Amino acid sequence: MKSFFDCTRLEIADYLGSPARASRVYKGVYREEALSAADAATLQHFNLNLPRVIHRFQSADGTRRFLLRLEDGETVESVVIPEEQRFTFCVSSQIGCALACQFCLTGKLGLTRNLSAAEIVSQVLVQLAAIADGTSNRFSVVFMGMGEPLQNYDNVLKAVRILADDHGLALPLHRITLSTAGLVPGIQRLAKESSFPNLSISLTGATNEKRDELMPINQKYPIEEVLEAVRSLPGSRRKRVMFEYVMIKGLTDSLDEARRLSELLRGLGSKVNLIPLNESPDIDFQRPDREDMLRFQQVLLKNDIPTFIRKTRGDDVYGACGQLKQATRIL
Repeated sequence: MKSFFDCTRLEIADYLGSPARASRVYKGVYREEALSAADAATLQHFNLNLPRVIHRFQSADGTRRFLLRLEDGETVESVVIPEEQRFTFCVSSQIGCALACQFCLTGKLGLTRNLSAAEIVSQVLVQLAAIADGTSNRFSVVFMGMGEPLQNYDNVLKAVRILADDHGLALPLHRITLSTAGLVPGIQRLAKESSFPNLSISLTGATNEKRDELMPINQKYPIEEVLEAVRSLPGSRRKRVMFEYVMIKGLTDSLDEARRLSELLRGLGSKVNLIPLNESPDIDFQRPDREDMLRFQQVLLKNDIPTFIRKTRGDDVYGACGQLKQATRIL
């Protein structure tokens, strides 16, 4: 039986033969609005099951990491991060990841399979249920969990459309962020979409030599091609691009690297997010000292590149960036 959460409103309308009924049913499911008996009966033809939460980990900072069981028995992780007046939902797009970035635990798993649009949307619905008792239901969605979203392009973009549908969750595109390690064909394809969410690109190195060492995907799509794909975007869309840069002690944190990064990004009008490495016994790298990260940031700021240092959240329960690895316990 087809999952309801794998269907756009247009697909539901085609099935029912009525756009008006599809809109009512969409609102009934996603907004929990009352349905007529006839509209409710149509839901019997769809699977409305959500992933089962088999483990929930609570961080001291309020972050929650969920290990979810999918219908085929596979597991995937997602994270809820509380902010001051909203929540950030970090969702996965794949089970595992094929890109093998050296600083990421998920990359050590390899790739099992892509997630369907339904499995992506369902993560958001599980997360919404988890914050139902909170003081705010305002949220953003970031595709920064397990997997490379642009390797699962069709399902990810379908999930984005479902999440943004104004008869469903009506999540604005500026509150949806896709994260990529730099898959140039995916960036180029996204540029042609009528709907363009925020785009976050992981650089983690200002030279091809450094990126080759840390991110094997750079050997296929070198840094120059990644930046050219960004430069080809219209200015309004370039402003929605954020460059992510993982700070690794002795590798990516030198002032020379900061100066090279400044040269690379000059004139793009994009922001930089510095991410302190989230350490693990399974990763042979260390996080730089705070003072070194601040000095690195100052170089970029002096070159008129807006630069922020991401606050680490959920690392005590392996829920931080690069730490998701389907763990059933805290390692």
